[in-house]
Amino acid sequence: MDIDLNTTTVRTANATLRALPPGATARLTNPAGRHNLAVGLTEEITVEIDGTAGYYVGGLSKNATVLVHGTTGWGAGENLMSGLIRVDGDASQSLAASAHGGTIVVHGDASLRAGISLKGATVLVAGNVGDHCGFMAQAGTILVGGDAGRGLGDSLYEAVIYVAGRIKDLGADARVEELAESDVELVARLAKQHGFDHIDPENVTRVASARQLYHWGTP
Repeated sequence: MDIDLNTTTVRTANATLRALPPGATARLTNPAGRHNLAVGLTEEITVEIDGTAGYYVGGLSKNATVLVHGTTGWGAGENLMSGLIRVDGDASQSLAASAHGGTIVVHGDASLRAGISLKGATVLVAGNVGDHCGFMAQAGTILVGGDAGRGLGDSLYEAVIYVAGRIKDLGADARVEELAESDVELVARLAKQHGFDHIDPENVTRVASARQLYHWGTP
């Protein structure tokens, strides 16, 4: 089914999506950068957004597949619990903020603070990420197919970041670690699954926590 956002409000469109049964598909046309599209979904449905989405697309959802045929604004996939969000273009700030599960894939670049406070999701960006990617990321995996900006992994906890390109600098308590065979296998599987053919799994940089901020020290 098609839902034309020029004739339907976002609230009504989201209510219609949430009422769909498992296995259903829907397409949102004329999104025109509207915010909060396809949020709060709970069933295994597929939603295609035919153009640019605004803030928080696919947020607070589980089980669903959301395919954005364009770019997205802030907070795409915020607090995602499970399912898949795929963005064909670029993503703005705070991609996958606090996402607990599922997979968020961006086939372009992502701006500042991608994966901020990540809590278990898998985040893949084919291109570059801006400053402070993985800031306070507590669990999960981030794979960057291009370059990373300043402060990568600042205050990182148990999440792991893989970068195929250059890293401008690391944030507090982040460090580069040697790749294990399990890392290579994971990166290879993710790259193949999501069409990131430009990544060489044996030549990525693994960034993880140095664990110096886990406990307060004494002077």
